Amino acid sequence: MGIVVQKYGGTSVASTDRIRNVARRIVATAEKGHPVVVVVSAMGHTTDQLMGQALEISPVPRARELDMLLSAGERISMSLLSMAIIDMGREAISLTGSQAGIVTDTTHTKARIVDVRARRILEALDAGKIVIVAGFQGVSTISNDVTTLGRGGSDTTAVALAAALGAEVCEIYTDVDGVYTADPRVVPDARKLHVATYEEMLEMAACGARVLMLRSVEYARNYKVVLHVRSSFNNEQGTFVKEGDERMEKALISGVVHDTSEAMIRIRRVPDRPGIAAKVFGSLAAEAINVDMIVQNVSEDGRTDQTFTLPRADLPRSEEALGRIAAEIGAEGWTAEPEIGKVSLVGAGMRSHPGVAAKMFQTLAQAGINIEMISTSSIRISVVVQAAEVERAVRLIHAAFELPQGAILREAHGQMPEISSSELEGV
Repeated sequence: MGIVVQKYGGTSVASTDRIRNVARRIVATAEKGHPVVVVVSAMGHTTDQLMGQALEISPVPRARELDMLLSAGERISMSLLSMAIIDMGREAISLTGSQAGIVTDTTHTKARIVDVRARRILEALDAGKIVIVAGFQGVSTISNDVTTLGRGGSDTTAVALAAALGAEVCEIYTDVDGVYTADPRVVPDARKLHVATYEEMLEMAACGARVLMLRSVEYARNYKVVLHVRSSFNNEQGTFVKEGDERMEKALISGVVHDTSEAMIRIRRVPDRPGIAAKVFGSLAAEAINVDMIVQNVSEDGRTDQTFTLPRADLPRSEEALGRIAAEIGAEGWTAEPEIGKVSLVGAGMRSHPGVAAKMFQTLAQAGINIEMISTSSIRISVVVQAAEVERAVRLIHAAFELPQGAILREAHGQMPEISSSELEGV
């Protein structure tokens, strides 16, 4: 039987009763004959509580010490879970990230995995033990310091271990039972997807879907790890994320994703000459500020506006850098708009089906929702709108593309849903 890697999020292990429930699920998997490796997050809001305590002590905690503190949450949950499994009559062992061989770079609070040295895990599996690994953490091979992997780090830990162990599947257990065509809290009739490609899931994760973090999907795609996103509170099949197959039906639209965690920056009257954009975005990169959508207006009188989005949480930290950049390049100044949101339409089928963008824009126009920025890829269309309009935009687009019923593009049979000329009128 193939190795199964399971990951349980903070909600799944939020109490001792839930930890016992997770232990029963793990033991049931092991009793089917599978060697089992489990990755756990910290219990409930433990990480947020630890972060709050750190900020009470110091407004700017030293990154190394912060990692030492935050890594404690997963160590608590891994130990309790291992105890619960042993109490059920199965042998188990808990390992920290460093003990499990998760080797990272030296970047504290946002480290990246560079290697997985799984010898100790394999020895424990050979001895018939269930292995419980603390997620979200590793050890720097250069400094030997504890590091943490940032948001979604436990997902990344699980996928990295699945890749290193050649696991049959990596099951991501959470408080929802799969990936939906939209956030069910915003669109009550959103439909669960049975399968999504890595490509689709990457776009959805990058555009605001919180079920899987972007880095974990990138890792899964690079190492062809099959993911199964499912609920820890029932036994229903969830959503599989895997490589696309020519035999698979291609959804015209897989989902409508939204993100209200970004802010929009506009640098006004920027000199329009070579090297200016490199200077602006190079300076932001040097401050570890990630930029998402970018639009540059047509030049007038040798000057133009540069507009882009970045995480709203980085806005206070970016203010000094933006002021300095504007002065250095001779811009007239900059403004920030924090009350915006991004709405994205994702689907592999749109690559070969014209009219999707037109229908999306027409839907928003008829509702009086103004589009402030547009960005596209071959399988995604993203727009920036005012934050107050985001949820309404998601519901309207979801309905326009008939996602509750499942708009499927059967390219192999030539059955392609058409968009009528009346729907495109006025675009």
